[in-house]
Amino acid sequence: MDMMRAIIHQYQHQRVTLVEAGATRHRSIFNGLKALAGDHPHSKLPTPTVVIIHDAVRPFVEEDVLVSVVTAAKDHGAAGAIRPLVSTVITPSADGCLDQSLDRAKHRASEMPQAFLFDVIYRAYRQCSDHDLEFGTECLHLALKYCHTKAKLVEGPPDLWKVTYRRDLYAMESIIKDKISQQVCVVMDTKEDAGCIGFLQGVLKKELEVHFLDSQNVSFSERMKELMEMKDFAKEVKERNIFLYGVLVCFTQALFRMRLYCVVDKDWWNLEDLGSTPAWLSQSPAEPRGMKPSTR
Repeated sequence: MDMMRAIIHQYQHQRVTLVEAGATRHRSIFNGLKALAGDHPHSKLPTPTVVIIHDAVRPFVEEDVLVSVVTAAKDHGAAGAIRPLVSTVITPSADGCLDQSLDRAKHRASEMPQAFLFDVIYRAYRQCSDHDLEFGTECLHLALKYCHTKAKLVEGPPDLWKVTYRRDLYAMESIIKDKISQQVCVVMDTKEDAGCIGFLQGVLKKELEVHFLDSQNVSFSERMKELMEMKDFAKEVKERNIFLYGVLVCFTQALFRMRLYCVVDKDWWNLEDLGSTPAWLSQSPAEPRGMKPSTR
């Protein structure tokens, strides 16, 4: 609890409430539901219409998945994400021999997130046996067993997998690098730089996700704040040895014209420089160590 309080304080979260975990998965979830229902002695939280249950060890859940399960839960009482099975599930006998094999095409892996009408899932947990709370792992099954609510199953994306073993951390890092290295933010004056917008779109959108931001739509102070945030972000990924491409086009009169850069092996590699640049973007090695800069 102390570690979680420190994290909340560090990142200044305003809408997070901590609840003491239980000895098992279901007991922890039940404690959270009690807090939302007002059964927790120190809780002042309003009771929601729909509640989402999710695992912190599945860090790549997208907003559209949350919207899908919540929408389905409103219509059906319960909903959960599923994925196709990648391995065949078998049942061994008591002596360690094959008893039966399930048809993989007819079955799915239950994933998170799951969403429920609050009254449905809270009523189900209040009727749970001690055996359910100790050994159960599936919330959708509790809603079916105790409230006769058949959950709507929503096909989820591949990124819902669970970080369980140490090797999963390397896969997680790879996904983060891949997501970051495929996005570019372009800040520009759409009137003065209208001629190069089409050029940038044609060149960059073949391989990257490009976000254009009109520098005239925000005040000078806000633009400076965004630049500082970009600088801090670039420093952070540099320290973490993340491969990153980026394009900045902004402040055509005040600061600099255009700069294409990337971070490789904790060093700045300048790919193209079309004007004077701030000092913080001039930290590049004199000679690329055996690498030829790419201009994509």
